Amino acid sequence: LYIPLSKQRREEMDQDTLVEIFTRLKKILKQYEGPFTPKLDLDSKYDLWSFKDLEIAGRKRKEVYFAGVTIQTKFVGFYYMPIYTDTTLQDCFAPELLKLLKGKSCFHVKKLDDQLEQQIADALKIGFELYQKRGWV
Repeated sequence: LYIPLSKQRREEMDQDTLVEIFTRLKKILKQYEGPFTPKLDLDSKYDLWSFKDLEIAGRKRKEVYFAGVTIQTKFVGFYYMPIYTDTTLQDCFAPELLKLLKGKSCFHVKKLDDQLEQQIADALKIGFELYQKRGWV
């Protein structure tokens, strides 16, 4: 006997999945607090910034964005600025992660298994090392 789930129940299940993905990714990002500081640390949005006097491409800045996660309607957005500042980082990513890249620096995460979670953790490590090398942290 098949009883279809109501639209509301499906949306609740989807929301539960998104909250779980967000929580797992936020936990990885929080490992970089210290060198980076969150501007937003909410139940559905979290981001990390480096607050430092910098010059990037000839422009003076007092901060630079590193990464963040946001619960959207149908996915969790994983925003990863290192790939925007150095597109060659794409060469370091596994195909599973790269296929989630929409635009220049946002990954749309709808499902998160251990392998993808590790790929995101690896990307953050590579990005952190890039920021260190450039003196942005």
